Amino acid sequence: MSSSEADVAADKAAAEKEAAEQAALPYKWRQTISEVDITVPVPQGTRARDLVVEIKTESLKVGLKGQEPIMEGRFPKRTVLDESTWSLEDQKSVEIHLEKVNKMEWWAHVLTHHPQIDTSKIQPENSRLGDLDGETRAMVEKMMYDQRQKEMGKPTSDEEKKMEMLRKFQQQHPEMDFSNARME
Repeated sequence: MSSSEADVAADKAAAEKEAAEQAALPYKWRQTISEVDITVPVPQGTRARDLVVEIKTESLKVGLKGQEPIMEGRFPKRTVLDESTWSLEDQKSVEIHLEKVNKMEWWAHVLTHHPQIDTSKIQPENSRLGDLDGETRAMVEKMMYDQRQKEMGKPTSDEEKKMEMLRKFQQQHPEMDFSNARME
């Protein structure tokens, strides 16, 4: 077996192990770069008043009153409490929506004591620039511009700013010799 075949086999085995570990959890979860959604099955006919759902910035507890929690533990990262919600769907599942404080990182697991996923294998869904908040959109557009500039062998936006500052300084100080000036 070649090393690339061994790598493929190891990746496949790791993916199967990860899938089995995730399937064994008492909930299902999915995430985007900025949020986490969790589905916790409960007995058919469950009413909201039968539930204990405690969402905190760093932890979560879900269960039926008077019983051991279905899930309880700490998040790997902080959440935005005011934007995190839960609801009972069709009297058979608790749907939990968490907003991440850091909207630029993937979670390896929902609760720190549960099995992790390999976040390097996540294939993010494409998003439109218009879906992003203003600050994030500006950062992404700058990164895209800089990448295009590098690919064409042209200066990035930061390099352009430095060159513009040097040009203005040269205009203000024509008596100085800038022939050996280097930008770093």
